[in-house]
Amino acid sequence: MRYLPLDRNIFIENRKRFAAQLAPKSLAVFNSNDIYPTGADGTMPFRQASDIFHLSGVDQEESILVIFPNAFKPEHREILFLTETNEHIAIWEGEKLSKEGAFEVSGIKTVYWLSEFEKVFKELMSHAENVYLNSNEHLRANTIVETREARFVKWCKKNFNLHTYKRSAPILHEVRAVKSSMEVAVMQIAADITTKGFNRVIKAIKPGITEYELEAEFMHEFLINRSRGFAYTPIIASGYNACVLHYIENNATCNDGDLILFDVGAEYGNYACDVSRAFPVNGRFTQRQKDVYNAVLRVQKAAIALLRPGTYLAEFHKEVGDLMTKELLDLKLIDSTDVKNQNPEWPAYKKYFMHGTSHFLGIDVHDVGLWTTPIKEGMVFTCEPGIYLPGENLGIRIEDDLVITKEGHINLTEGIPKEIEAIEDAMNA
Repeated sequence: MRYLPLDRNIFIENRKRFAAQLAPKSLAVFNSNDIYPTGADGTMPFRQASDIFHLSGVDQEESILVIFPNAFKPEHREILFLTETNEHIAIWEGEKLSKEGAFEVSGIKTVYWLSEFEKVFKELMSHAENVYLNSNEHLRANTIVETREARFVKWCKKNFNLHTYKRSAPILHEVRAVKSSMEVAVMQIAADITTKGFNRVIKAIKPGITEYELEAEFMHEFLINRSRGFAYTPIIASGYNACVLHYIENNATCNDGDLILFDVGAEYGNYACDVSRAFPVNGRFTQRQKDVYNAVLRVQKAAIALLRPGTYLAEFHKEVGDLMTKELLDLKLIDSTDVKNQNPEWPAYKKYFMHGTSHFLGIDVHDVGLWTTPIKEGMVFTCEPGIYLPGENLGIRIEDDLVITKEGHINLTEGIPKEIEAIEDAMNA
């Protein structure tokens, strides 16, 4: 892979935390993603399934991980099944992981070739009572294609129908939400690369430049720093486009007097960064832009202070809504009557700030995590309030990535300017 080898202790520790929550006499199975077709003989770039990567570090298609803490044979407590490199693969695709290479990546000593899977798995199942199978249970998941994981679930239940089946997802949502210090270190690299991208782009902005030219500046900086590229489809939205929350066309010209909203993050080692900033095209904020921008910034700073251990996310979002309500009242965008008559299910502030403030961040941009348990030390969240005024061609969102600590937080993206004076100084240096 393009990124430098990650510390295999990341994955050793992740497996240990996952295995500790399995019921006795249980094994768990995880599959890689497919390589998805486009058209003719084309395929999309491979992106590893998040869960098998989290537990093994293996970044290769057609891979299977089995975790069986109570296996009769000690060597079968952790097993990888990988594609064996043959002459055709070596010539056309390049060599796949060797057994030695897989150990270096994952810390797993027992590696079989995929051709041996059914034979070995049958033996494992003869000693297991419970089988943990995996599926995508993210609350916002919309899976319309059958994944390799889903096909395996059907195959397993058909061929071993007398076992007791359990779900891996609830355990993973708890385990993946709390990052080790080693994972945070990788996320800091992604954040540092993103910071370099913003520092490059902020000097390129000028009236008449296009959104896609700025996208190209980010991509250049990401690639030369060993990132695969964007962690998600970038949003580079000038003027009115900033009021379209998921604007991804990035094809407009940036006009003098407008702001540009950036929602961009680099990926490194499959870990994501997610940052939003708003910069003036001509290098100077108007007074109106300053007033709205500073309102968003005050909400963000207060919201960051609220992200602390013991808080429930639902309570946090309600408190942020109260902060935003006050700012919108001061901006005279809403009045006391609007607040008095608001629908509790859709408060008055939602007219101008319609999305959530924070989400889990990690291997996935919208990472897995539980809203039914309080925030814990080691969790990583975005914090991204915004105000959107379509009638004024003005949209502002300010977003940082925050690691929760016992005493507060670590801001992974603090190097990207967000104070008005710092932005203007950087743009006019």
